[in-house]
Amino acid sequence: MDLFFKYLQYEKRYSTHTLTSYHTDLGQFATYLEQVYEITDPAEADHTIIRSWILSLVHNHIQPRSINRKIACLRSYYRFLLSQQRIQVNPMLRIRAPKVSKKLPGFVPEEPFNTLLDSFTFEENFEGYRDKLILEFLYGTGIRLSELISIEESDIDLRARTVRVLGKGNKERIVPVNDSLYTCIETYLAYKRQYIPDNNSKTLLVTSKARPLYPKFVYRVVKKFISMITTSEHNSPHVLRHSFATHLLNKGADLNAIKDLLGHASLAATQVYTHNSIEKLKSVFEKAHPKA
Repeated sequence: MDLFFKYLQYEKRYSTHTLTSYHTDLGQFATYLEQVYEITDPAEADHTIIRSWILSLVHNHIQPRSINRKIACLRSYYRFLLSQQRIQVNPMLRIRAPKVSKKLPGFVPEEPFNTLLDSFTFEENFEGYRDKLILEFLYGTGIRLSELISIEESDIDLRARTVRVLGKGNKERIVPVNDSLYTCIETYLAYKRQYIPDNNSKTLLVTSKARPLYPKFVYRVVKKFISMITTSEHNSPHVLRHSFATHLLNKGADLNAIKDLLGHASLAATQVYTHNSIEKLKSVFEKAHPKA
């Protein structure tokens, strides 16, 4: 298992979040094997044993999405064992993942959120300008939370109005900076240099103690401000990524361009946003067409 996780970390370059999830999933599977079948080496498990674990997850009312993630973990693990010649046959070839109902990505309403960014009076201090920059960055670029907190000052090119982003699998992409975000970055950096003059951190966004931001911190900031404009449960940083893509598509942006901006590996991952746009078209049609 240790070799497997080193392989995921250093060769496949999986994110910290995915590695943590896979550690949990593989650990749960190993515990099940030992308790139910007295098997201490997962390499000895065949497809019937693996299927029994999946059934036990279903009986314990584990959500299909979580089960599919655990299956994905096992697929990677047994492919690794096969490549290392630890097993002769991959038992996962006979395992099918349960179907998951497609859930449309949530997004914040365009006008209220832009009014919040443009008209709300953020505190005129380091914390206020940092919090606004968090919102502007997530909504203005569509980057992921993990990408946001890893941005360094050297990644920002104010002259070219771009930011270099390191995405999944250490894939680098260049994202344009709009006027509003450009102004926010300039203001924030000025306050940051005054507030933390001896800052040695390379990270762009930091706490008031000059430490890099962490996921829960960003979650709290985003939830605080989104809650001002909507009662929806969709108030995570990722919702601003969904909003970025949905609002671009509603304005007629090319789907391939949105794919590149989001850092998606394939167009299939981006096409989910077309469903939101179709729902908007249906609404317009029902209100406007005489036969609707």
